[in-house]
Amino acid sequence: MNHPSILIVEDEAKLSRVLELELQYEHYRTEIAANGKEALRLIEEKEWDLVLLDIMLPELSGLEVLRRVRRFDEGTPIILLTARDQVHDKVSGLDLGANDYITKPFQLEELLARIRAHLRKPTTDKTIGRELSVGDLHVNLDRREVMRSDKAIELTPREFDLLICLLHNKNIVLSREKLIENVWGYDYVGETNVVDVYVRYLRQKIDKGYDIAYIQTVRGVGYTIKDRKQ
Repeated sequence: MNHPSILIVEDEAKLSRVLELELQYEHYRTEIAANGKEALRLIEEKEWDLVLLDIMLPELSGLEVLRRVRRFDEGTPIILLTARDQVHDKVSGLDLGANDYITKPFQLEELLARIRAHLRKPTTDKTIGRELSVGDLHVNLDRREVMRSDKAIELTPREFDLLICLLHNKNIVLSREKLIENVWGYDYVGETNVVDVYVRYLRQKIDKGYDIAYIQTVRGVGYTIKDRKQ
């Protein structure tokens, strides 16, 4: 059995060792990088199923590593580890393409649960051929390409993640809180109207100019992508 590989990017030796032992006990394959430059090299040279990335790192910060990685790898799940309480760092990380974050000190059980959740997503995607669609809207998950009526649509990483969340739950109404949990992360601190803002961005790119609008608002509840065949 090929166990998932996780890169631990953490300069605190005691913490990185604890994470390594716990993850290996859960049958994950692990490697440790103690600074940003080493992390970037390992991510460029090897394929990882998930990366745990501390924000405070010597040589290159975690946010800078994240920014550079997302230039050539948009798919590998990255969970940020941070001791900081500032909302700015967390928001910056999510905007740069992080999939989630967890604030130190954290419970190992919670971290393991988040890792399992992010590692489950590719498995689900493979069962549907790495493509999601509704009507003439098609999304290639491997290439992160979005097409409608054979026209390419450019989305930001956050817009793409929101679209994927809606497509995975086609015909199911998702509350703003549920969308924030799935797209922005469990620890998101901010107003829920960020969902409304990004839904508006998506509508401008996906539905504007077409007879059929896929993204629907259910007043007082949330949003859904509706398959018109239903």
